[in-house]
Amino acid sequence: MTSPLDLVRFVLVRTSHPGNIGSAARAIRTMGLHRFALVAPESFPHPEATALAAGAGDVVDAAAVHGTLPEAIADCRLVLGATARRRGVVLEELDPRAAAQRVLAAALAGHRVALLFGNERSGLDNDEIKHCHAGITIPADPTYSSLNLAQAVQVVAWELRMAWLERQADAAPVRGDARADAAEMEQFFAHLARTLDAIDFHKGRSPERILQRLRRIFLRAAPDARELRVLHGILADATRMAGNARRAGPG
Repeated sequence: MTSPLDLVRFVLVRTSHPGNIGSAARAIRTMGLHRFALVAPESFPHPEATALAAGAGDVVDAAAVHGTLPEAIADCRLVLGATARRRGVVLEELDPRAAAQRVLAAALAGHRVALLFGNERSGLDNDEIKHCHAGITIPADPTYSSLNLAQAVQVVAWELRMAWLERQADAAPVRGDARADAAEMEQFFAHLARTLDAIDFHKGRSPERILQRLRRIFLRAAPDARELRVLHGILADATRMAGNARRAGPG
């Protein structure tokens, strides 16, 4: 079974050090992501890339290598680029969490997505940024905002995985007994009425009004069949104890 995340591609542009390619591959693989592309890497394939992938060699081996960025993103409907904040560049900026939501929405719609990460020293240049629909800016400490390439990839991959897991949790069916039907609720209300009489709960108050209020409470709670069985058990014990107290008489 394919996942929408299979439509998301991490693209490293002009990577200088082959070890960073392996580290980035490891970062995305730990988050359940696999699509990996390289644009004009300085040295690849390379043993250091394989070594630093540390078990994510399948991601490195399957990486698509392109000569230009347009080739790497030609089939993508959404392109986001990891950048530092830039003055004078008109580009929407998203933090990684907001970016993950946008990426996931596009992937769920069946669109291929590219996430771009630039050269270690200079990042994405203006010619590369112009291909992006928006930028991803990690809100690091402004007094020391130096993330290395693999760290930046890991942050974005983590947020994307969390967005996907939250989506799955929201869509998962609630397991357990089915909600009690109307007939089962009426049986419970009849049992409740008998019990309130047995324990002399009303003490001159209107039984109908009390039962009406209790009906509203339990209908709002919407108990399932198992929960109703527990409630029936409580009512049965209350009736039994009230009968024992009457038979025992005054102490």
